Amino acid sequence: MKERSDGCWTLPGGWADVGDSPSEAAVREVYEESGYQTRAVKLLAVYDRHKQGHPPFPFYVYKLFFQCELIGGSPSSSIETEEVGFFPENVLPELSLGRVLPAQITRLFQHYRQPDLPTDFD
Repeated sequence: MKERSDGCWTLPGGWADVGDSPSEAAVREVYEESGYQTRAVKLLAVYDRHKQGHPPFPFYVYKLFFQCELIGGSPSSSIETEEVGFFPENVLPELSLGRVLPAQITRLFQHYRQPDLPTDFD
């Protein structure tokens, strides 16, 4: 999805609401930001944002990456997003580096190709 705030692309995501489980938050954020209905099927990675090389941020954050299955909906923009799209690994648009890094996208594609990989962490 293309962020309105910086005009760059990222994966859907955001802050969990009180009472959300991690997978519920992921599914909700995907729907709110893209219009797609999904089901979380696997936790691919739990990363310490500070240790991944993102630009500085005033809060300490763990980033959870879920593999989701598309079950419905259609692409739609939101108050946070300008566009929604899918891209092959070798044709990524300009990424919002505060949100996702090229190395993280590469690793998620590896998880997709090798579903038996264990969850990444740290």
